[in-house]
Amino acid sequence: MTLAMETKTFRVPRWLKRHETLLAIILLIALFGLGLLNDRFLTLDNLLNQGRLMTEIGLIALPMTFVIITGGIDLSVGAIVGLCAIMLGYSWKIFGFPLPLAIVFSLFVGALAGFINGLVITRVKVPPLIMTIATLALYRGLAEGISQAHSVRGYPEWFYFLGQGSVFGVPTQLLVLLVLIVIAGIVLDRTTFGRALYAIGANETAARFSALSVDRVKLVVYTLSGLASGLAAWVLVSRVTTTRMDMGIGYELDVIAAVVLGGTSIFGGSGTIWGTVIGLVMIQLLKNGLALTGVKGDATIVVIGVALILSVLIASSLQRRRD
Repeated sequence: MTLAMETKTFRVPRWLKRHETLLAIILLIALFGLGLLNDRFLTLDNLLNQGRLMTEIGLIALPMTFVIITGGIDLSVGAIVGLCAIMLGYSWKIFGFPLPLAIVFSLFVGALAGFINGLVITRVKVPPLIMTIATLALYRGLAEGISQAHSVRGYPEWFYFLGQGSVFGVPTQLLVLLVLIVIAGIVLDRTTFGRALYAIGANETAARFSALSVDRVKLVVYTLSGLASGLAAWVLVSRVTTTRMDMGIGYELDVIAAVVLGGTSIFGGSGTIWGTVIGLVMIQLLKNGLALTGVKGDATIVVIGVALILSVLIASSLQRRRD
């Protein structure tokens, strides 16, 4: 009688194969290494300050995740930040709006700018890349034309609470970002709207045949992107205490880098809010940690670029294995 020898193969848990898990592991290793190189890096004060500095990018990255999951892109977000900042300051200082009304007006301007993007993309069928490049120039030009290179200062003390205040030691704007992260994560993971985003990104034609309101969903996500840019402008003006026309320059690249680094496919159909958050934290802490260790700004950009390329390669490899 022969005994059958059973060979057990070790299977890697599915959660360990996820892009977000691998990215979190890389983040922890990077934090540990940078912490060894500089003892100020992992202090609570430094980490909270970095949370304060990354909030504007984080606010825009949440709806940008929605946009990219649908297979779109929004390159105008930085210009919308600049336009909303100018409209906030000028509607208060020049037009005579009460400051709370000026804040609401600037948020409306941001939502309207995003709505215009979505409307032209869905109705005229202009590709999102082309449309948002055009509105990047348009909105930036409007900000420069309205401001005429003048800045607005002298806001009342209460206005600075959002950008400079804290609640139980935690920066105010970071608390706002954390609440919105939870809301965005639930919307994407647990609602029919979130499932519609994935369906549109995976196969827009099939989504239309499934009776999904594709154009309406796209219009909503681009409007949310503009609204988040307006909110980021409010936080930014409150933090730096002044309004300038050059606010938000380059934000679109940082936002897209955080989203893509977090595992959202640039082709649409996959991605998570939690991955975006990890990508956002990794970029901000890498910038800070490398700066504290004496690495110059140009080298920091190179390191982040390499990290982004590696992230894309890992995501592509995992996608091929799943397929």
